[in-house]
Amino acid sequence: MSVVLRTVVVVRSLPFADPGTPPLRGPLTLLLWLARKQLRVLLVAMFFGVLGFTCSAFQPFLLGKIIDSATASGLSRDTWTWAGIMVAVGLVWIASNAIGHRWDITAWMHAAFRTSQLVTRTVARSGHNITKELPTGEVVSSVANDTMRIGEVFAIAAQTIGSVATYGIVVVLMLDQSLRLGLVIALGLPVVAAILALLVKPLQKHQKNQRDAQGRLTTLGADTVSGLRILRGIGGEKVFTGRYQVQSQKVREAGVAVAGTQSVLDALQILLPGLFIALVVYLGAAEAIAGRISTGQLVAFYGYASFLSWPVHLLVQSVNVVTKAHVAAGKVVKVLQVVPATGAAGSTAQMPPAGVPLVDETTGVTLPPGRVVALVSADPDESAQVAIRMGRFDDDAEAGTPVTLGGVRLADLDKQELRERIVVADATPALFSGRLAGELDVRDSANAEALLRAMHIADAHDVLESLPDGIEGEIPEKGRSLSGGQRQRVALARALLTDPEILVLIEPTSAVDAHTEARIAQRLTAWRQGRTTLIVTASPLVLDHVDDVIFLDGGTVVTHGTHRELLDLPTQAEGGREAARYRRVVGRSMDDDDLDAELDELLRANSNTGPTNAGEGGKA
Repeated sequence: MSVVLRTVVVVRSLPFADPGTPPLRGPLTLLLWLARKQLRVLLVAMFFGVLGFTCSAFQPFLLGKIIDSATASGLSRDTWTWAGIMVAVGLVWIASNAIGHRWDITAWMHAAFRTSQLVTRTVARSGHNITKELPTGEVVSSVANDTMRIGEVFAIAAQTIGSVATYGIVVVLMLDQSLRLGLVIALGLPVVAAILALLVKPLQKHQKNQRDAQGRLTTLGADTVSGLRILRGIGGEKVFTGRYQVQSQKVREAGVAVAGTQSVLDALQILLPGLFIALVVYLGAAEAIAGRISTGQLVAFYGYASFLSWPVHLLVQSVNVVTKAHVAAGKVVKVLQVVPATGAAGSTAQMPPAGVPLVDETTGVTLPPGRVVALVSADPDESAQVAIRMGRFDDDAEAGTPVTLGGVRLADLDKQELRERIVVADATPALFSGRLAGELDVRDSANAEALLRAMHIADAHDVLESLPDGIEGEIPEKGRSLSGGQRQRVALARALLTDPEILVLIEPTSAVDAHTEARIAQRLTAWRQGRTTLIVTASPLVLDHVDDVIFLDGGTVVTHGTHRELLDLPTQAEGGREAARYRRVVGRSMDDDDLDAELDELLRANSNTGPTNAGEGGKA
């Protein structure tokens, strides 16, 4: 018969579904809030911390009893009884330390993960405001280093509280056996701790300087690496490498300052308690020779002194950890205080129902429900700005150019629900490292068939062929192994997979050749047929497949119609002037001389009709 041993592991779900909303008045309030959020975990950890230290504190007392009993009556029943009690207390000590350590690590991970989630959530929601307020290195260090520093406070909290609690127990036991030695130990160790604490303030200052220097170095390194290609092109690589070296030396110097203070602190942590123990042993030996304490009590007092050096060490270590955590929490609070570009307040209006138009009130660009529309402008930046406004990325910047959904301003709607309904794909796609399937399925809802279909619509089969594992292949950081056209098509597939009610694409085919663009245009418009879609482009290959083309000129909509209608509209007809300008913008295959002649004819006609008719024609 075989016996199967199974270990039951309680898995705690991390990260948290909702990390909460902390107070941001300062680093201390953040640390206290984190403690309240995991109060149960901390209480359990503290229970085992106190239990473990209590068992440890009683070991010298029990050892003294065993020695006195053996000295008085040999290996008698009393001696074995005290020995049995000591073994039982030792077993409880071992068990409590093992279990308590698990809870200490749990407290550490809970605080670190919760803080990391808060920082990540703020960065994700803040938009470009995060880089306006803080250097990139500060944000990276907050996630990589500061969150773990904060977690260390909660990992050591239970042991520190347990050691302080048992300090009182030990002092009572010592005073009961020898008032003189008890007072020496009870008062001497706090003096030792106070001397060690004097070094904490300069240590905190050096740690803050090192943290700031490290943040600047990280920012400089990230900027240099991301712009390395440009720097090589203009010959600035050596200059920026030199700047990185200079800042690196500043970090080293700050680290040396921290290490110097830390080394003195570590040395004193060994020296002062060691001298104190030697003093206790000397005084105890004198008491034993004088007959005021027994041999067992002398051994117990030595054990007490040795034991109490542990709480002193923990207290100093705790001050060091808290100091680092306070600095780290201050940095995290700065990140969390960044107000998102789309505002911190919640929704103030009810979300409109599906199937309502999206309107840019400034220009008059209107997306009717269920239509695939293209937006063309004489100024490409102007049309791109309209598309970006439709995604609500900056409430302050867009306050004077409102966009409405069903007559309700986007700034008044719930951001999260709005992101589900409206997706804007920028002209400069950003790719992340990881599996291609994970890169595409940002909402974690698509199956393999949907992933391949999106790649087919984006005509990105060559990307699949370039990866050894196809759709499960790994994409390096920023998709640097892909060409510009491949990155653009992967980003298009990613946008299509979100399958929103309203999809806005800014120049989705600008980096591909004409044949590829023609295939994408046909598949894309067929796939989005019946769903609200805006494509910002001036490519005739795309414009020929959409339901309607809106022409933007001088900041307002001047005409619209199908691509063929605008191409065929005579110059002399109503709206012909705007159609001629439209043809000027999109006529890549038209003869420039014919366009110049057409515009000259239009100008002559306007000069003959007078100012009234010219005014009716709109802006040129």
